[in-house]
Amino acid sequence: MPRPRNTQISIEDTLFYHCCSRTVRQTFIAGVDDFTGKSYEHRRGWIENQILNLAGVFAIDVAAYAVMSNHLHLVLRIDIELANRWSDREVVEQWHQLFKGTEITQKFVKCEIIESHEIIALKHSIAVYRGRLSDISWFMRCLNEPIARMANKEDNCTGHFWEGRFKSQALLDETAVLACMAYVELNPIRAKMAKTPEDSDHTSLQLRVNAALKGKQPEKLLPFIGNEQLNQAKGINFSLKEYLELVDETGRIIRDDKRGAISSSASKILTRINISADNWIKLTSEFGKLFHGPVGTLQELTSYCEHLDKRRRHFAKCCQYLETSR
Repeated sequence: MPRPRNTQISIEDTLFYHCCSRTVRQTFIAGVDDFTGKSYEHRRGWIENQILNLAGVFAIDVAAYAVMSNHLHLVLRIDIELANRWSDREVVEQWHQLFKGTEITQKFVKCEIIESHEIIALKHSIAVYRGRLSDISWFMRCLNEPIARMANKEDNCTGHFWEGRFKSQALLDETAVLACMAYVELNPIRAKMAKTPEDSDHTSLQLRVNAALKGKQPEKLLPFIGNEQLNQAKGINFSLKEYLELVDETGRIIRDDKRGAISSSASKILTRINISADNWIKLTSEFGKLFHGPVGTLQELTSYCEHLDKRRRHFAKCCQYLETSR
């Protein structure tokens, strides 16, 4: 039986989560309907635009994403510090980018007089909005619901577009985060929808490659900040160049379906996280099959399960792949 979403999130253990949503009734996100000849490729653009828009509204960072033919993947990072830093006015302004709010919150942002009897209701709304803006469930709701309405309108139908629940998976250490990011971003190559990272449309990988060619990083994605954080407030503690090189070579091996080898320059990250090239290929090829729950070392898994009152044994076997990789 599915557990409530709040029993799968433990900010104390990790800020990173892998999320996946799938369509129902074989609904098209991409491709062409063989019967009608109608193309649905534009829907991938809808979804990608909404992901990047929400990254600028929520206190949630997008580390990776891939929009596929009938599902989407995201790697998200909860930025609880940002949510707590926002002033009351900033919280309401962020929320109003998505929803109208209440009459009182509308008065508040317009600097109109708030009556004394309205203050309690205003404070309550602000507290609720602050919590929702750092809530993965609300992020996914604000992503999926508008897309479902647009698709149903286009198809002239009603009913569910997405499965009722999205998959949420805690990523408990940097190896889990990096392997999951590469797995997500290499989805089009595994599915033979693309041959190279730069051809992988509607993915964070393509966005990073295009920005890197200009010596930049995408503003809407969680940045790579190198091996040391330096003055960066947040980011992924690896070199972007090394990551892109590693993912590119990994993609070539997966695409050609052969053993292959990762060069010494591209394997710098693997050396740092102490994982073999063979295990890296297995993780990035079969992550979704190997892990059906939280991902991390047994020590981190035990701590996570204790905090959420879960039975560690239920997930321990699948996490051995990361343990034996170290």
